[in-house]
Amino acid sequence: MRPALPAAERSPSLLLLLMACALVLPACVPSADAPDGNGAAGAADAAIAADDLAARVEASLATLDATSSLWAKHIPSGREIAVRPDLPMNTLSVIKIPIMVRAFQDHAEGRLDLDARHTVSADDMRRGSGLIQTFAPGLNPTLRGLVTQMIITSDNTATDMVIDLVGMDRVNEMLAANGYEQTRLKHTTHRLFLETWIRTDPANASLTEREVFERGFPSDEGSAERFFGIEGDSTIWLGRTTAREMGRLLEQILQGELADQAASDEMVGIMANQFYTTRLPRMVRFQGVTVAHKTGDWPPYAGNDVGILLYEGGPTIISVFTNQSTGSFFELEETLGMIAQDIVEAWR
Repeated sequence: MRPALPAAERSPSLLLLLMACALVLPACVPSADAPDGNGAAGAADAAIAADDLAARVEASLATLDATSSLWAKHIPSGREIAVRPDLPMNTLSVIKIPIMVRAFQDHAEGRLDLDARHTVSADDMRRGSGLIQTFAPGLNPTLRGLVTQMIITSDNTATDMVIDLVGMDRVNEMLAANGYEQTRLKHTTHRLFLETWIRTDPANASLTEREVFERGFPSDEGSAERFFGIEGDSTIWLGRTTAREMGRLLEQILQGELADQAASDEMVGIMANQFYTTRLPRMVRFQGVTVAHKTGDWPPYAGNDVGILLYEGGPTIISVFTNQSTGSFFELEETLGMIAQDIVEAWR
């Protein structure tokens, strides 16, 4: 989503904090590793290693001044790490993943055509992340192009256009039909951005879509405090989910359970072309790991990332959310990158 906000200050050395926390914090709740063929001793060693990894991951999250949750799964072995995995979290732009799924399903059912073109009007334009806003009205991308931009640049103009085409209710019906109890698309990006102006002055409730776009975001003295309040207010979240449910959604996409395999592979490919690489891919993208992922953020207050990590010995799914952050956003992103690296090294 990425509205323009003041930068956060750096906090003390992350490495020192991680070393200290890893020595004292208890493990989270991983599933047990299967025996590795060395009998009871091998099984015990594997269990200890799993506990150590889970403890390190939880300790890393504990260094952040934020509400956090994580769920990770190594697909070949079924091993899991869970840190508050069922805590409802603000998705921010991560909720764009089920919107993409619904669009591909509608194409398969003949309801929509991914190759049909849609004209971007002045009223369609949205601030925050994305490139379409930089073009003059009249751009004529395909629905496939809109879906792609919604994911790889987190384009908010594309997002609201796709929501209008597939229907918010139909996205949520798809989620409910597949057993997702917490994951829901709650608002358009326009409605969220309008809220930033309503909380500045209730009279702004009458602003049109174009007027909200032209104004951008409030920048008065109290805006940062209001933004923090909006990020934590579940009534105005763009979407709601849990780390476990969003991770399960990625697993279903990977396994071809929500669309045919060709469409599923295309969705994974779109996520693999994600422009933003400062969290889960931060370290591992230089270590032979392809990360098909979607970020969701409101710097410096929230930084989420969920992805399928493709590598020899994988794949692994990591779904991590950080909301209501009051610390350094740089170190938040660095921490998520280090967690991904630790998990990949342990699960190769």
